[in-house]
Amino acid sequence: MKRRINLFEPSITTREINSVTKILMSKFWASGSGIGKVKEFENTFTKFIGCKDTIAVNSGTAALHLAVSTLKISKREILIPTITFVSTAHAAVYNEAKPVFVDVDEDTLNIDLQDLEKKITKNTKAVIAVHFGGYPINLKKLQKICNDNKLTLIEDAAHACGSSYDGKRIGSHSDLVCFSFHPVKNLASPSGGAITLNGTTINKKILNSRRWCGLSDRSGSLYDIKDLGWNYYMNEISAGIALVQLKRLNSLNKIRKNIARKYFNRINLKKMPFSENSCYHLYWIRVKNRSLFMKNMSEAGIETGIHYKPLHLMNYYKSSEIQLKKSESIWNELVSIPMHANLTDKDVEKIISNVNRYAK
Repeated sequence: MKRRINLFEPSITTREINSVTKILMSKFWASGSGIGKVKEFENTFTKFIGCKDTIAVNSGTAALHLAVSTLKISKREILIPTITFVSTAHAAVYNEAKPVFVDVDEDTLNIDLQDLEKKITKNTKAVIAVHFGGYPINLKKLQKICNDNKLTLIEDAAHACGSSYDGKRIGSHSDLVCFSFHPVKNLASPSGGAITLNGTTINKKILNSRRWCGLSDRSGSLYDIKDLGWNYYMNEISAGIALVQLKRLNSLNKIRKNIARKYFNRINLKKMPFSENSCYHLYWIRVKNRSLFMKNMSEAGIETGIHYKPLHLMNYYKSSEIQLKKSESIWNELVSIPMHANLTDKDVEKIISNVNRYAK
């Protein structure tokens, strides 16, 4: 039976297995108070990123929801790239804000800064900028736009664990940066996410309370509820796996970069640019006859995907007033090809050969 090359895969060793076994045998699997392995992960991740603080949660979606909840955002607008996973926009709606969709840059698929400036109104309160595929956005220009217009910047770094900008890791620049540790992400865990904090205005205690149903002023078995919260805390098993993955992250990301370099140098198509600063969660190319290309790749035993259909084309967010022709043109050709640390040299050669063969 022919081996199938998967689009995404977590990299697993006996270290992850042993960590889970120890946690299972301890019979301490979870606590909303954020102790144990969760606290250890927060401290270790803070040092790795170089940020002020870390709040561990159960998903990247939870991280975005909680981050936006710190803003007085109801009935205001948040500018969001249209090509992103839907959680980026949902985070605005969860907090009674309006997502306003912005075109993406054709070269990087990050938010288009020129279109961003055009979309700013007196009702705009914040920007959620995605480091698409792990490729870091131009934070210097973006932060200037936000500062000049008194906008809060939230970085969606769900793809960017291990990426860097201007000599610092993504997660250490802005007041609020949101990460995802989904099983297919660079730092993989059964479920998990985090918010890194770098400013002085965000109260860590508030976020700690909101991630556990609003519990506060805990003393033994007693506690108070002063605020609305959600069941968003990270469990011990996810934290234990994430700690092992974090120790391996630099080496795993190095493998991804080497694969991305080969893709960039040898694939004869419009493709994701190469940068040493990107951690390459995914790798995208653009293909004219996408459906036929993906069919041929599947028949060759190579899984492909599409990341992502523009949000302004989704029924929930669709409006006749929204016209983002550049993003629509890009997504009609967009295909993701396999990117993970388990790919062998032989796998990569096969992928490149078949991409160049079928992508006419």
